[in-house]
Amino acid sequence: MSTVNPQITDAVTQTNTTVLCNAPSQAIATLYQLSAHALGLAMHNAVSNQQNLNQLNPAIVAQAIQLLKS
Repeated sequence: MSTVNPQITDAVTQTNTTVLCNAPSQAIATLYQLSAHALGLAMHNAVSNQQNLNQLNPAIVAQAIQLLKS
């Protein structure tokens, strides 16, 4: 069996350590991005629903006035 150059072993160890150290912060960053995206979609849906209701309001009021007149 041949021996591995200590520089190679050190490079692999440093790479693995870097990956393990960066994983939690990348996971939190991904969570924050997903949360921001979900919140953005929720706000978009709320605005869209409000616009749709604002378009329906005149028709609802007109129908209510017709019912009151008759």
